Amino acid sequence: MDPSGPGPSSAVGGGGGRGDAPAVAPQQRPAQLSRYESQKRRDWNTFLQYLRNHRPPLTLARCSGAHVIEFLRYLDQFGKTKVHAAGCAYYGQPAPPGPCPCPLRQAWGSLDALIGRLRAAYEESGGTPESNPFAARAVRIYLREVRDSQAKARGIPYEKKKRKRAQRQAAEPSSSSSAAAAGGSGSIGRAAAATAAAHQAGGGSAAPSNT
Repeated sequence: MDPSGPGPSSAVGGGGGRGDAPAVAPQQRPAQLSRYESQKRRDWNTFLQYLRNHRPPLTLARCSGAHVIEFLRYLDQFGKTKVHAAGCAYYGQPAPPGPCPCPLRQAWGSLDALIGRLRAAYEESGGTPESNPFAARAVRIYLREVRDSQAKARGIPYEKKKRKRAQRQAAEPSSSSSAAAAGGSGSIGRAAAATAAAHQAGGGSAAPSNT
């Protein structure tokens, strides 16, 4: 017998006889994320990119409610909701008859849903509820002020919209209402992420707008 013959490793892969090849387990596809989870992940990555591009750069551990409010104001540049100024002729009109130079902002409902997703993502990433900047009292007050000011500027009382939403959800299947809750501000994360990436590639700052 030749002592220099094939060893165990060559015998496994040789394929000399039937049934000698090792069995290969079928690969399992990763579970597809729900629409809500996908949006939450995009929003979280957008916020982390915003912190990296901030001047001076911010770490998540040093992030406070004030920084979250700055982030929400920064997102206003991607808004699509016309919010009339107090001096505008269309202030308080729900259906203005013509255009005006008033700025576009993020709708209150989109910001409120965004904060809910970021609050959950922060704690899923190891943060504690006590240190969660997205649950800060200052953020809640800011959202309430945005809600009230937009309701007056657009002539659409929040209470009226809330009643209509409750009636609509009662009439629609539960799947439709859950999908609507997960959507809402999908364009926020994508638009902000694209701008943040462009700032990073160009070496610029993604500092928030104070307007």
